[in-house]
Amino acid sequence: MKAVIAREPGGPDVLHLVERPVPTPQAGEVLIRVAAAGVNRPDLMQRSGAPIPPGATDVLGLEAAGTVVAVGSGVDEFAPGDAVMALLNGGGYAEYCLAHAAHCLPVPAGLSLQHAAGVPEAAFTVWHNLFELGRLRTGDTLLIHGAASGVGSFAVQCAQAAGARVIATAGGPQKVAMLQTLGVWRAVDRHSEDFVDVVNHLTEGRGVDVVLDNVGGAYVARNLAALAMGGRHVSLAFLQGAHIELDLQVLMRKNLSLTSSTLRPKSHAEKARLAVCIRSRFLPWLACSAVRPQIHAQLPLLQAAEAHRLLEANANVGKVLLTVAK
Repeated sequence: MKAVIAREPGGPDVLHLVERPVPTPQAGEVLIRVAAAGVNRPDLMQRSGAPIPPGATDVLGLEAAGTVVAVGSGVDEFAPGDAVMALLNGGGYAEYCLAHAAHCLPVPAGLSLQHAAGVPEAAFTVWHNLFELGRLRTGDTLLIHGAASGVGSFAVQCAQAAGARVIATAGGPQKVAMLQTLGVWRAVDRHSEDFVDVVNHLTEGRGVDVVLDNVGGAYVARNLAALAMGGRHVSLAFLQGAHIELDLQVLMRKNLSLTSSTLRPKSHAEKARLAVCIRSRFLPWLACSAVRPQIHAQLPLLQAAEAHRLLEANANVGKVLLTVAK
């Protein structure tokens, strides 16, 4: 089979298409003929030299969708021919990949296999961070930064489906326009507007209940200023830096909480638990089209380097996918 690896740490040009044996599913695993794979920022980090978990394949790709072609022993929830979307520990940038059956989700009717590849990373990330750690509830007001990204736009839709009001920030008119089509309460152009001022105006000085932050750096202190009493701050990424100055008096005075998590290092059992929650909560929204992955570009596997350049330039409005020819 054809697969994409980084031959050495570096920029997008180190990505190469290579030939690899089609893997064999072991106990609890399924073998998927890949229709498409999602491209995510952890892929960029791996390509740049970040370590991967012990035993993980060097083939990139943390999510994919396609058709089951074989199953290992002990797998009874999926069978050859089933359409699945899967959270992976690597291997998605290939014509075939292995996935733990417990980390797979059925593809709802009406969602193409290609678009389904943009669901798993976003769904697992949003469920755990926004609904479990952030404790988002019906009637809450949510501020999302980087909301035009694949994960951000998915979070916008899930929050709205759950009955929350969403204030969403992004950079530039194209991204703001996309957020407006998703029906956000207010889309904020970070290039020309101060989101703290917008939040204070919209909420009459109360603030938001939850912040979902992809930026980090200097944004964190401003996020705390935008939070209401008892607010929850959830960090997903830190594009402007992981080191911050924090006034603990603000946390104490407003009874705020700060939390964060990352998905890939989580245990097999924890990912399986999250998959059960997503089946129950998110799949019905996907089935009725209340939530849909927003797709910026679909590129062939051979153009993995160009897909990485798109993400690194922050030029995407939604997910970037790599498609595999049938």
